[in-house]
Amino acid sequence: MSDSHDFDLIVIGAGSGGVRLARMSAQRGAKVAVVESRYLGGTCVNVGCVPKKLFVYGAHVHDELEDAAGYGWRVPLDQVSFDWPTLVANKNAEIERLNGIYGRLLENAGVEIINGTATISDANTVTVGERSYRAKHITVATGSWPVVPDVPGKDCILTSNEMFYLPQLPRHAVVWGGGYIAVEFAGILAGLGVETTLLYRGDLFLRGFDNDVRRFTEQEMRKKGVDLRFNATIESIETQGAHYQVMLSDGERLETGLVMAATGRRALVDGLGLTELGIELNASGHIVVDDHFQTSVPSITALGDVIGTPQLTPVALAQAMVLSRRLFGDGQGDMDYSAIPTAVFCQPNIGTVGLTEEEAREAGHRLRIYRSEFRPMKYTLSGRDERCLMKLVVDDETDKVLGAHMVGPDAGEIIQGLAVAIKAGATKAQFDSTMGIHPTSAEEFVTMREPVA
Repeated sequence: MSDSHDFDLIVIGAGSGGVRLARMSAQRGAKVAVVESRYLGGTCVNVGCVPKKLFVYGAHVHDELEDAAGYGWRVPLDQVSFDWPTLVANKNAEIERLNGIYGRLLENAGVEIINGTATISDANTVTVGERSYRAKHITVATGSWPVVPDVPGKDCILTSNEMFYLPQLPRHAVVWGGGYIAVEFAGILAGLGVETTLLYRGDLFLRGFDNDVRRFTEQEMRKKGVDLRFNATIESIETQGAHYQVMLSDGERLETGLVMAATGRRALVDGLGLTELGIELNASGHIVVDDHFQTSVPSITALGDVIGTPQLTPVALAQAMVLSRRLFGDGQGDMDYSAIPTAVFCQPNIGTVGLTEEEAREAGHRLRIYRSEFRPMKYTLSGRDERCLMKLVVDDETDKVLGAHMVGPDAGEIIQGLAVAIKAGATKAQFDSTMGIHPTSAEEFVTMREPVA
């Protein structure tokens, strides 16, 4: 580091990607600072993946209690009660614990934590409050923020940020959106006893997922009691005492105690001074970078949600590892965005990796499709009407498995293992030659023999 610089690297944003980049760079001998205005761990730890999954666990308990009778347990459901503030308080305590862990990880790596809002004053200067810091490299890792559509009454609308701190649950809720956040929160609310309506402007939610997965999830969510309304959107919202009147695009009115919008996220670049520096943003407001995370200003890089790549924590972590190596390691390393596994923690869960059937056909592959639907063994005694979907997309010419998709209990856990095989280029013959673990749902992925298409 030259005498004219306070740091080798300043990272703006202490989310998953920013923290990983700071730690790895410091461990490579760089002098590093992280600037954060809110909370360590970013969206994922505080108002995203982690608390969301804790809420999903909580919402699923009622199903477990109902299923218990089939296994001989006498659980008087009319005497069971749920206390939302207890779940929120316990979640808060766990998030505070994780915040502390993130802080210690940075401190132990020798990273300086600067609390405050950053502005990039010039190509090598970051200003926080009254102080300015010079750095050889600056990385923007500020993530994304929920977008609320501009409709009359929008001030009544909550986002996922606020949902994690609700003081109490309403009797009825409207969730507006069709992505994974909307689907997950609809499941959480319904599982906790809230009458839930999900509105989506299109014909079918979860755009971008395999169509079989989308249709199957629709069926299973309806079984859970979620009122799914497609080709519907909100025109306006009016406050009526403690409730809201929601006017829909078809003229119908819904009375509800809560309206949540999960209608997209935008790159969080406000106030950073990027355009003043000549850093290019694309039409969607994301920072434009090359394959090595370089912006149009040579000393400034960016990674994570703010550059518009898949908005997944493991993607940001992988980007951070690559960028740290390029800045302070051997200068090598590239990102591979193929076959990224992902999960949607709706109820039942979705797990998916590789190409959807639609993507594979569009890419010109001649396909064999393997698909299986069945009732998981767990529900044979409980009588629960919940089914599981498993699907393999196989290239007919090479026998390579292009994609694996599942809707059902523990889908994310199962697909994570299959992701290794698909990343390694496994063929259907290799799936077939793999012994199943019996009795499990997962074994179905290695026992499907007859293609359905």
